Amino acid sequence: MQERSTKEFAGVCGMDVHDKWCQLCLLDLGSGETVEESRVRTTRESLVRRFGDVSRMRVAIEAGPQSAWVSELLEGLGHEVLVANPRQVRLIGDNRQKDDRLDAERLARLARFDPKLLAPIRHRRGHARADLSLLKARHALVRSRTLMINHIRGVLKSAGVRPPSCDASTFATHAESRVPPDLRPALGLLLETIRDLTRSIRGYDREISRLIADRYPEAAQLQTIAGVGPLTALAFVLVLFDPERFEKSRDVAAYLGLTPARHESGDRQPQLGITKQGDVFLRRLLVQAAHYIMGHFGTDCDLRRFGLRIQARGGPYAKQRAIVAVARKLAIVMHRLWVTQRAYDPLYNSPMARTA
Repeated sequence: MQERSTKEFAGVCGMDVHDKWCQLCLLDLGSGETVEESRVRTTRESLVRRFGDVSRMRVAIEAGPQSAWVSELLEGLGHEVLVANPRQVRLIGDNRQKDDRLDAERLARLARFDPKLLAPIRHRRGHARADLSLLKARHALVRSRTLMINHIRGVLKSAGVRPPSCDASTFATHAESRVPPDLRPALGLLLETIRDLTRSIRGYDREISRLIADRYPEAAQLQTIAGVGPLTALAFVLVLFDPERFEKSRDVAAYLGLTPARHESGDRQPQLGITKQGDVFLRRLLVQAAHYIMGHFGTDCDLRRFGLRIQARGGPYAKQRAIVAVARKLAIVMHRLWVTQRAYDPLYNSPMARTA
């Protein structure tokens, strides 16, 4: 996308957004002098009054819980909004002399000098953000259910009772008969809550399937990869939301934090772990899918063969490295399928399969 000239803007504004107030710092484009320092309440009405009747400005804010709706509102008022990536702008996040006024001024000066220094991100718009919230709501229920199940397992073990070995969706039914009478007052309500959570999770699963059928048919194609279910496929589509913004499919792995970190200094190039940047939710789903591909139920495919080769190198963390490498390769393959719209061939790199 071609960068717009600063001559189109009446000024540059840095905005430090908080729950109740937004700290503003307006700079003159030519001289860089501070024109205004003020505060405005973090409400739609206050922001519309402040920015609704002014000339077009370049506004820089930091990514946070409220940056999505604030940037959408300001863009609707005709301003250009840059949402700074806090992981990249260490000048603000790691500054020991941190306060709202200085943060707003630094955002404004970075936006005035070179917007690329902010490493700006793009928020999702419309129903895509709401649909992703639905997936994360399901994830919250699953985590709550897991916490309760682990608690019940621990209580049963301490009472000398062997907990049932079963799937989480059927745990409440199998565990109820094993709870001793003296523990029923303590665990009975938890088991009933687990049943309610399981019913709610199944309701979310039905809604996910409906969203794929109605809005995101591209996610159905991604499910042809063994180990990629509706949740992982839809999360991949919603988190990336625009496959064309990645020049290469390999860039997706770096975007999701699945590539090794680098800390080169002269001739020293230490081997580091993955960066773990980007969306944590999707990265965990890809790792779970990699576990399935490398597990007992995984079918023969290029991804599994790739992971087994890495695991065969040995070492204390060979299996973990193989899982992460398969997750990284899986992200690349999924993006490539999305862009090219080709049918998935599990043995694409096999010479025998290619000849056939």
